[in-house]
Amino acid sequence: MTSRSTQPALLAGKVALLTGALGTLGRAQADTLHAASARMLLLDRLDQGEGDAVAAGMASDTGNRALYVSCDLNDLETAKRVVGALAEEHHGIDILINNAALIINRPFEEVPVSDYEDQVRINSSAAFVLAQAVAPAMKAKGYGKIINFCSITLNGRWDGYVPYVASKGAMLGPTKSLARELGPHGIRVNAISPGAVVSDAERRVFGDKLDEYNRWVLENQSVKARIQAHDIANVVLFLASAASDMISGQNIAVDGGW
Repeated sequence: MTSRSTQPALLAGKVALLTGALGTLGRAQADTLHAASARMLLLDRLDQGEGDAVAAGMASDTGNRALYVSCDLNDLETAKRVVGALAEEHHGIDILINNAALIINRPFEEVPVSDYEDQVRINSSAAFVLAQAVAPAMKAKGYGKIINFCSITLNGRWDGYVPYVASKGAMLGPTKSLARELGPHGIRVNAISPGAVVSDAERRVFGDKLDEYNRWVLENQSVKARIQAHDIANVVLFLASAASDMISGQNIAVDGGW
């Protein structure tokens, strides 16, 4: 990842809202976009004090203020109101990154309907309502970037992730259709499909089988190195910047080549 001291101001004057901002992937994206001079609105469901400390640390490193907002995406109507208010307060959100995700690994016969619904709600339905919240101001400006997260689990190589894969598959169609609907207003909509990224979530899901999982990933990837969070953040920065203005409706795999 480009260091903060040398990162060009690619996003100067832009307001970026990032969901799932305090997780492994979220923190890398927040740091990368913030270093590119974006005004970061960090949304997560964790404690307000913890989030405020992260935002304050980012501001002290760069002098560019960041704001943390505690919000649970399980409550879609509240999340939409919160983000709509943020868009009004900040005179529009220029970049929306729907990064938040809930991951549960379990044989599908053992998955309660409530767990299935939770994953679909957080991983895809929330992205839909937040796009609704930010789109009016983006249309008024005639410019905007919406970045969704799909997953290479859509290729079917993972067991025990049926609800998660369903939720990520539910992001692919809306990404393409929103790109078509919002394109005439200058709004670009794209998705990223991360591969197996080294993260806290990975360690939590695989636990004492982590070494076995690591070997399996490297056997299947073309590139024999593990993907790091900053690898995803660099692509988010590209899609958020003017460098990708002629790219829309795409799903970019960052997976080391499966």
